[in-house]
Amino acid sequence: MIGAWWRPRGIAVRVALLSFLVTAVAVGVIAIGVLGVAQATFNRLMLEAGQSAATAHEMFDQSVVPVFLVAAAIAAVASLLLASLLALRLAGPLDDIAGAARRVAGGEYQARVQRSGPDELTSLADSFNQMAESLQQQERMRREFIVNAAHELSTPLTNLQGYLEALRDGVIAPSAQQFQSLHEEVDRLVRLSQSLNTLAEDNGSNTAKTLETIDLVPIVRAAVELARPSFEGKAIRVQVVLPDRLAVRAGSDQLAQVLANLLQNASRYTPEGGLVTLAAEARRSDVLVSVTNSGQAIPQQDLPHVFERFYRVEKSRDRARGGAGIGLAIVKQLVEGIGGRVGAESDARGTRFWFSLPA
Repeated sequence: MIGAWWRPRGIAVRVALLSFLVTAVAVGVIAIGVLGVAQATFNRLMLEAGQSAATAHEMFDQSVVPVFLVAAAIAAVASLLLASLLALRLAGPLDDIAGAARRVAGGEYQARVQRSGPDELTSLADSFNQMAESLQQQERMRREFIVNAAHELSTPLTNLQGYLEALRDGVIAPSAQQFQSLHEEVDRLVRLSQSLNTLAEDNGSNTAKTLETIDLVPIVRAAVELARPSFEGKAIRVQVVLPDRLAVRAGSDQLAQVLANLLQNASRYTPEGGLVTLAAEARRSDVLVSVTNSGQAIPQQDLPHVFERFYRVEKSRDRARGGAGIGLAIVKQLVEGIGGRVGAESDARGTRFWFSLPA
């Protein structure tokens, strides 16, 4: 208990005490040299000069010892002051970072620290600020996703509730058309649930086990045919540019889902009467697939984030425009799970999403 009581707390106190201890050791070594070796040499020289041993000893004590003691005291005070200044310079930024870390842990993600102190401390401050910025961005996306997902769920659930209450109260008569509407709303809920499950899964290890060499061309054509009704509903022209065969190392199910998500995204954001082009080509070490659509460009500040989870360029909650912000995140997860890459480009001429796969 006694040892724990007097043990110094805080880096400033410890640095100051350590520096003072180093100074004390240095003064002790010098004292041994001056008061021991130097005194013996001084006495020997004085004896050789004809002075008695008592006189030599008295002269040394009156001349050298006081000067040495004053110099040692000055050195100790100066060392303690300099050590305290150094310790405070080190402890100040660390205390700031510790306080900011506590605020971030309490949910105050906008907390930042100033860059001060030695290079190591400024590097630590930069790393902390980068971490806090990332946490703040993740929290913002999480909140946006909760709002968007709640809206996506509430619309079909409200429709289902209205239909079922009307059927229960006899307001509307059961018909094939009513059951078809109910089925469409349930299907939307099922698709949203499946998308969330896909996004939550770690596909890296599972996808690696299903990789095989397959022909990409028929998978692309099948995906276009499945998406054709959504394009025809908006009079969107679809152009497909494919070679006869494209061999890739991938999983057919993952590719089908990637293409379906990209085509659905193109259908949502292409204006009526617009054009969607799906192209694929073989390169030296991979195969490049791109989906290009006409229409409004994606703002440049949003473009680097379009593949992030829960990120939505369309901030309104219009189902026809926005979606839940997870389709492109699924594309990125699936493509990177099979060793590929994804990207996006957008300007006044249109928007192009692409992904590459190992050949």
